[in-house]
Amino acid sequence: MTDTMQPVAAPPGVARNRRTPRWWADVAGVAAGLSVLVVTALWVGNGGVQQVIGGGSGAVTATGRLTGLWASDLLLLQVLLMARIPIAERVFGQDRLARWHRWIGFTSFWLMVAHIVLIVLGYAGAADTNVFGELWDMIWTYPGMLLATAGTSALVMVVVTSIRVARRKLRYESWHLLHLYAYLGVGLALPHQLWTGADFLASPVSTVYWWTLYAVSAGAVVTYRIGVPLVMNHRHRLVVSRVTTEGPGLTSVYLTGRDLDRLPVRAGQFFQWRFLDGPGWTRAHPYSLSATPHGRELRITVKDLGDGSSRVASLRPGVRALAEGPYGALTADTWTGGPVVLIGCGIGVTPLLALLGELPYRPGEATFVYRARSEEEVAFRAELEWFAHHRGVRLILLLGPRADRPSWLPAHHAGHANAAMPRHPGTAMSRRPDTAMPGRSDTAMPGRSDTAMPGRSDTAVPGRSDAAVPRHPDADTLRGLVPDIARSHAYLCGPAEWTAAARTAAELAGTPAGHVHTEQFSW
Repeated sequence: MTDTMQPVAAPPGVARNRRTPRWWADVAGVAAGLSVLVVTALWVGNGGVQQVIGGGSGAVTATGRLTGLWASDLLLLQVLLMARIPIAERVFGQDRLARWHRWIGFTSFWLMVAHIVLIVLGYAGAADTNVFGELWDMIWTYPGMLLATAGTSALVMVVVTSIRVARRKLRYESWHLLHLYAYLGVGLALPHQLWTGADFLASPVSTVYWWTLYAVSAGAVVTYRIGVPLVMNHRHRLVVSRVTTEGPGLTSVYLTGRDLDRLPVRAGQFFQWRFLDGPGWTRAHPYSLSATPHGRELRITVKDLGDGSSRVASLRPGVRALAEGPYGALTADTWTGGPVVLIGCGIGVTPLLALLGELPYRPGEATFVYRARSEEEVAFRAELEWFAHHRGVRLILLLGPRADRPSWLPAHHAGHANAAMPRHPGTAMSRRPDTAMPGRSDTAMPGRSDTAMPGRSDTAVPGRSDAAVPRHPDADTLRGLVPDIARSHAYLCGPAEWTAAARTAAELAGTPAGHVHTEQFSW
């Protein structure tokens, strides 16, 4: 490590995001469900049920209208999900919003396909014409249908590139650029319904509802994807102040700016970053803060993954940075008291390192588990040592290659329970159970006793019998490393598959699902 930032807590004057009431999530869910019920009720009020009962081509057309209404409603809800609305980001987190966005996106797409097929079949049946001739006639003679065809083509391209097999073959920049066509697709596909759709024009209530939903969705995108970032960047004027190398392929970028104490960002959150250093600056990348924000300087740490991230190491002081955010719900707001366990893998340790400086735990209440392939890949040693000495954090290294099964543990520890356990709960972990972390004794952390943590048991999970806790090698090892995992808040960050395995282990070890906090940055 060529440089380090001494961990500091955010001073009282630093801006904070306001805590969002938990009931807001319920309200949002109810509102989304009601929107689907409303469009269904509007269809019923326009005679949809009677037409279906009547049978024939009219029933096919009526069903096509209903699938079109559902598709339109879900498309607009999908836009709202990814409009980066701050309150939604704080309540749900961007990873959960992205999952819902994906599910709703595919659902609305297939409803749209059903709408097209059923409407064409219904119209062709009513006119007793050829299906392909009817489709051609609709495209070229119905108002707005050319726009709808272009919009549908854009949405098809987005859906195809969102399939996991195709997505893995694309660079992030390419996928992100193609995904922006979803906005164009929605914008082009919906107007034909607003102009000529029977269910949109059937009553003033229908017209007002659809125009309002369309305007709210468009307004949210313009406000939060364009307006808010422009205002924030004009206000804070972020500039690269220095760039340091933390390890092989790992670079930290320090940024300064104006009024950073008024930037409402929390440890654990991330921004979409653009650096104005030449061609390619328009492509944004999500990078977390790797140090607790304190109002004077921000730090992000980037791993060279072969895409646009490779440019970060060549940044020079003075380069302007554009940031969009902050995003993410992996913050101290989720902590309700008690022990905390932070488990990170690879570059996933960066938001956890920032969280380590902000969480209000007491000495002996925090455990930091660092999963890496080798000692050379372990970054921020000096800062981790600082937390161990000054805040009583227990550090555990788990080093080694991946296991040949889904596991959060290294290969040589994943096959059996408690293989990775140190001789004492305070012992640092390394590649092998009998090897101490370089520069340390093979006993407790400096300043700590070589025994169990105060108030902890070396054996069973507190408050539970062994018979009540499911047995699983990964969960057993986690219980051995962190005996009070069942009453802890667990913060996890790393690759998607690794995080899923770590979450499973934590929950099987007794941690309540609501106390396991994750944030995924995969796309």
